[in-house]
Amino acid sequence: MKRFTTIIVGAGFAGIVAANRLSERGENILLIEQRPHIGGNSYDCYDDHDILIHLYGPHILHTKSARVWDYLSKYTAWRQYDHHVQAHIDGIDAPLPFNLNTIEALLPSALASRLVDKIIATYGYGARVPILKMKEQDDRDIKFLADFVYEKVFLHYTIKQWGIKPDEIDPSVTARVPVLISRDDRYFQDPFQGIPKHGYTRMFERMLDRRNIHVLLNTDYKEIIKSFKYDRLIYTGPIDYYFDYKHGKLPYRSLRFDFETLDIKRFQSVAVVNYPNDHAYTRITEFKHFSGQEHKKTTILREFPEDYEPGRNVPSYAVHNPQSLAILNRYKEEIDSLSNVVFLGRLAEYRYYNMDEVAEKALVTCDGFK
Repeated sequence: MKRFTTIIVGAGFAGIVAANRLSERGENILLIEQRPHIGGNSYDCYDDHDILIHLYGPHILHTKSARVWDYLSKYTAWRQYDHHVQAHIDGIDAPLPFNLNTIEALLPSALASRLVDKIIATYGYGARVPILKMKEQDDRDIKFLADFVYEKVFLHYTIKQWGIKPDEIDPSVTARVPVLISRDDRYFQDPFQGIPKHGYTRMFERMLDRRNIHVLLNTDYKEIIKSFKYDRLIYTGPIDYYFDYKHGKLPYRSLRFDFETLDIKRFQSVAVVNYPNDHAYTRITEFKHFSGQEHKKTTILREFPEDYEPGRNVPSYAVHNPQSLAILNRYKEEIDSLSNVVFLGRLAEYRYYNMDEVAEKALVTCDGFK
């Protein structure tokens, strides 16, 4: 029976970073992935027209962590890329996050000028103000702006994304919707931003290109795990699946991806355009903005939110509500009784991580092993 120091279940961002980090310490790693490819939802590939696409929707690496940036930079060169997003509102494509330029694009000039002056005077240039905070103001103009942003940018997009009614939206989610008191149209303001020059998959391949990392694709770990001996298991799959759903299935939202290749060089002016109020899809992504690829055609992606159904789509976003959190707590109690099993990542922890956050969590977790 073959022995490994660590078996890692799931070859997404969390599993790959953990495999790489532990292999640097000389551990013998087996990485098991159920899908036919590495990279999880960050996987990219060339489509039938030789255009580089992100198969599970757009992924942009942005971080405040020099540690994460420097670590990943060992395995990729970067294409400098500042992410720009627009929202299609009342027939106009305007910048997101909502900022001073957005106000001027969507509202009559006299009203826009008055609002811009007032919010700069109230909050200061460069501030990032949550909608609920803005709603607390007594000033009628500022309340109007807060209601406008909530209605036009947040409300209907959230209903589509999460499949819920307006009165079911958690106020804590609303609080995260910002208005930027600036003219910085970048979607992210982190100091480190970019796209792997040759794609995420190539970066992951280089991270796994070590003699003491062994990868099995198209494999359900439960079918083979008893064939090996190991000192530690790092599990990055769905927490409820690990326990055979004994306390119930946890709900997720997923996405249906509709790719289309067009006989034009450029479809839209930025990589991502959101559609909060029109159409069944939430956004359109055009991938050549990410890669800078020269091609006479272009591939776009429309995303249609839907509920997760095992075997039909992939779990994308954990649905936190009183019922799901009660189920999660029962699984967490089960975890407390386990030894030498670590639950790591979005699915295993039933929470949202940005790519840099899950990379940092994986590094910290592995560095904490004795």
